[in-house]
Amino acid sequence: MVPIDTHGAPQQTRLVNALNAQDPSVRLQAAMAAGSTPDPVLLETLVERCGVEPDLFVRDTLSWALMRYSPEVTLPRIRQELDSAHAQARSQALHTLSKIGDRGAWDWITRDMLHDADDETARTAWRVAVSLVPEGEEKDLTDELVRELGRGNRGLRLSLSRALVDLGDVVESALEKAADGPDPAVAEHARATRTLLRARRADLEAAAEKAKRILAPAPERADAAAAAGAGAEGAGER
Repeated sequence: MVPIDTHGAPQQTRLVNALNAQDPSVRLQAAMAAGSTPDPVLLETLVERCGVEPDLFVRDTLSWALMRYSPEVTLPRIRQELDSAHAQARSQALHTLSKIGDRGAWDWITRDMLHDADDETARTAWRVAVSLVPEGEEKDLTDELVRELGRGNRGLRLSLSRALVDLGDVVESALEKAADGPDPAVAEHARATRTLLRARRADLEAAAEKAKRILAPAPERADAAAAAGAGAEGAGER
């Protein structure tokens, strides 16, 4: 990693210059330094860099740096990026919101974001919306998300399926309706999502049964083990 020059300029100026350096390792180090010692003066530069930074690791570190600031300082500025004309700025702002996890940002996730023409922005909006949705509004969110069934390539469709599955059983009826619809791409995507939902449900049920066995009182565990052993012994005799 290339060290940031620490001579000849104020620390803030050096970090701003480093965040705009050509070498991604210098930008990464600068983002880490900005997050390690949060300085409100650097907030604008960090947010602006999120919208143009080409390196994925540096972008993630920029979001991490913004998380290190007080939400009262960062959230209003990040909110402005949600209306940006640049897709990466919108997408990265949503990504940073997901990392901060402030449920007060739910009202900022608009229907337009869920249906954004840019795939990465829409994908990120789905994930953020599912993580922030208030109790009781899952059905309305489901109705919006199912409108995106059949969109994009396999990776994008898988992202939508995962978002829907994370909403739980509330999506079942909407998926059934979509699976019976006239659009073959939508129907196929809905059926695949239902398969994932059922697999998730089966995994949860298996985990619940395992937890019950682990948490059962010792005599009950012994009885269960004895019953299982007797069953195996009987099968062997046959």
